Amino acid sequence: MSAESRFLTLLRLLANDPAAQGLRDDVAVLEVGGARLILTSDTMVEGVHHLPADPPADIGWKLAAVNLSDLAAKGAKPLGCLLNYALSGDESWDAAFLEGLGEALARHAMPLLGGDTVQMPRGAPRSYSLTALGEATGPVPLRGGAKAGDRLYLTGPVGDAGIGLELLQTMPRASGPLVDAYRRPRPRLAEGALLAPHVHAMMDVSDGLLIDAARMAEASGLAVTIDHIPLSPALEATRGASNAVQIAAARAGDDYELLFALPAAVKPPVRAIPVGRFAKGGGLTLKIDGVAIPLPDRLGWEHG
Repeated sequence: MSAESRFLTLLRLLANDPAAQGLRDDVAVLEVGGARLILTSDTMVEGVHHLPADPPADIGWKLAAVNLSDLAAKGAKPLGCLLNYALSGDESWDAAFLEGLGEALARHAMPLLGGDTVQMPRGAPRSYSLTALGEATGPVPLRGGAKAGDRLYLTGPVGDAGIGLELLQTMPRASGPLVDAYRRPRPRLAEGALLAPHVHAMMDVSDGLLIDAARMAEASGLAVTIDHIPLSPALEATRGASNAVQIAAARAGDDYELLFALPAAVKPPVRAIPVGRFAKGGGLTLKIDGVAIPLPDRLGWEHG
């Protein structure tokens, strides 16, 4: 068990309101009057969630996008957000961060409503948190609703952001679609709104296809088999499509595509790629070209 998992076990003793859902989803669902509010919060830390040399405008964009992606996975409409920001000591850097943040908020109609600022000690890593609020007007799909026989789908390929990060680590001036996927992910709000009334379960892929599919299966009390790992043309052109590349793509985080379960006979209402299926039982199985492949030691991103 990771340090994060151990901490969450203790935290669940405090998060005992039904809205918290036992901290087993990426959002809280709070009933207020006749409305259902969707609440989510994400933190990014320099050197952990982004490279120190990443452009500040892209970091601001990404902080908004990862929160918006959680709302998308619940079919929610953004209502607003709160920003907690550690001042960097560099006013031009802070201004560029806010420019990128503002661009993402304006693009997705999520107004900034407030927050807090602090001054970090000199030399400390930069840190920023955003809390997003959304409203659900229809069903709210959780990660734990898949049913035996359901097909598992993704709204797009995986691995682009992970390879983009690797390229930047070896070539800091790298550019192109893989770098863009890492620095400026696209929250699938439109797709989430269309999918929410139909899916049995849905979440975004933030930590990797393998680990997030395993989490959906565990929350649903089922087994899941991944039988296809979709790669983009840009990734295949850069790294090929060997088994090793496919496994690396399935372990990579930061894709923010939607992962969802639908009955096998139901056609998705959006463009989507079938990647697996659920069955009675438990655990994760990986197949490539119909052949069972041993699971890697680490399925995806976990703190600690």
